[in-house]
Order: sequence, then structure tokens, then C-alpha cells
Amino acid sequence: MDKSENTSDPAAEFDRDPDDGIIATSHAPVTFRYYDLVMASFVAILLLSNIIGAAKLTFVNVPFWPDGWWPAPDGMFIYGAGILFFPLGYVIGDILTEIYGFARARRVIWTGFAAMLFLAFMSYVVVSLPAFDGWACAGSDTLAMQGQPDAVTGSICQQTYVSVFGSTWRIVLASITAFWAGEFVNSYVMAKMKVWTKGKALWTRTIGSTVVGQGVDSLIFYPVAFLGIWTTEAVITVMITNWLLKVAWEALLTPVTYLVVGRLKKAEGVDLFDTDTDFSPFSSTDQRSRSL
Repeated sequence: MDKSENTSDPAAEFDRDPDDGIIATSHAPVTFRYYDLVMASFVAILLLSNIIGAAKLTFVNVPFWPDGWWPAPDGMFIYGAGILFFPLGYVIGDILTEIYGFARARRVIWTGFAAMLFLAFMSYVVVSLPAFDGWACAGSDTLAMQGQPDAVTGSICQQTYVSVFGSTWRIVLASITAFWAGEFVNSYVMAKMKVWTKGKALWTRTIGSTVVGQGVDSLIFYPVAFLGIWTTEAVITVMITNWLLKVAWEALLTPVTYLVVGRLKKAEGVDLFDTDTDFSPFSSTDQRSRSL
């Protein structure tokens, strides 16, 4: 597409540098060079964060935290280990919307949603299968060395396996629903803010969309998963702490986002604006229908 042929495009006015080889447009090309790789990265981080990080609680001590202050009266912040890597999914989600537009980000979100459903189904089936008594899992040798040979059985390995990969229906429902809603809100805010800012100040929309998207994610996940199991105070504390940590991560990763966005725009040759996009999560078309 030549820039001289782009005058009827409402996004053409956002093109700040006509000689940079990047066309500001609201009409996505048929194909992109790196879209599939970005999609694969997003889904991989999403699944790994839920498999590896979700089952472990960890903590960090902040020595300078004022004594008695909420949410860590003793200076110990407790958080889910997955939070260290899960926000990378939001960074890639921002990159997807910034480079490829809401419509293609929508396709990736649905792909991730389907992958999480399959993960939940596969986890349920595998965890439910009976354990072989001779199954020697990680930790079996340690138990034997501690003089507990009778404990080295498939049932012990099964308990360990369930503790890592087993999830209640509430956590599965909360995780999948929170991801779906949070990601769509994040992408919507990102796309709208790009048009409002005319493509300037990328940091405002990456952080702003994360504040809103992660807020929706946290507001859904923690009450649905843990309200009635944890105390209400604990739910609110962990919800707010994790939300703040995710937003802080997004802010810290802003230089990385700028670097990746800049290089991908150069590689793809377009700067896509959602000026005429159908923002319904269930739409199969890129643009709103127009009356003739």
C-alpha cells in the first residue's frame, strides 16, 4: 500500500512521519509477517503461567514498609508466584492490539480461551486417572532416605500431583472467566486510547489499559475463586496487592514494550488504528457494517 493511496483512510491523519516506511491505516493487510509468532507467545505464556505459577504462594519481605500498614502489617507481601510471568501476557496483549488491531487481538483472546478450556479438561482427566502403586515420582527417594519406605507409593505421588495440577471448579471458572473479560477490556481500552491519543504516548495506553483490564481480571478472579473460603479481608487484600503488582510490572516493562512495538511496526510496515472496528467480542468481522 502506498501512502499516496491512503488519503481516504481516516487513520491517515495520524501518520506523523511520511518517510519512516510505516503506513498509518485503519485497514489491516491480508497477512502479517510475525502475527502467528506473537499469538504463539501469548498462548504459551498464558498456559505456562496457569500451570506452573498458579499453584504456588510465595512472599517478599519489604524491610522499609511501615509497621502495621495495610496490606502487609509485618512487611511481608504474599502473592501468587504466577504473577511474575502472567503480566507478560498483558504486555503481549498490548503489543497485539497496538500492532495488529483489536480484531486480530480478539482472535488471539479466543484462541487463549479455548486453550485454557482444554487445559482445564485435560487436567481433570489426567488427575482423575488412578495412580499405579509402583509410580516413583519426584520426592520418592527423599521419603525413602527419611525412613519412610511405606510412603513411597503411587498414592503419595498422586497427592503431590493433585496439589499441583488439581483445581476446584471455582478456580477453573474464575480463571477462565477473569482472563476472557480482562483481556477483552484491556484490548478495547488499548485500541480506543490509541485513536484518542492519535498514536502518541504509547505508555499512557499500555499502563492505562492494564489498570482497567487487570482491575476487571482481579475483581472477577479472587471473589469467584476464594470468597467464602478465605476471609473477606484476605480476598480484598490479595486482590488489591496482586492488581498493584501487575500494574507495577507493566510500568517497569514499558521500555521493553516500546522496543518491541517499534521493531514490529518497522517489520510489518503498518501502524493500525481501530477507527472503524466492530468491538463486539463475538464478531467475526473486522469493521462495523455500513449502510449503503
